[in-house]
Amino acid sequence: QVQLVESGGGLVQAGDSLRLSCAASGRTSSNYFMGWFRQASGKEREFVAGIRWSGGRTYYADSVKGRFTISRDNAKNTVYLQMNSLKPEDTAVYYCAADRRISAVISTTSGNYDYWGQGTQVTVSS
Repeated sequence: QVQLVESGGGLVQAGDSLRLSCAASGRTSSNYFMGWFRQASGKEREFVAGIRWSGGRTYYADSVKGRFTISRDNAKNTVYLQMNSLKPEDTAVYYCAADRRISAVISTTSGNYDYWGQGTQVTVSS
């Protein structure tokens, strides 16, 4: 089992920055892909960014490329999402997730992720 706990959400104005954290505990693996997803009110959950626990290539949704950065600190068992130049359309509950499948390519499908955090609300006012 893997437990994921997100933190760092809040209410900000357009153009501001936030950094989300996802602390992992339990039986994590360097092969896991870690993803950030978000779900706005009335919309489906969507992939935002991803990275493998062991590092390497990062992946981003087109809507956040150039503004968001995913990173991880293995010593702290924590994955981060640095969000800059926030827009009102970034308003959503943000979730951290772990995919334990053995794969060379990250999945952007939420159904392929095995473990989820409880989510943290990000609200961007205009």
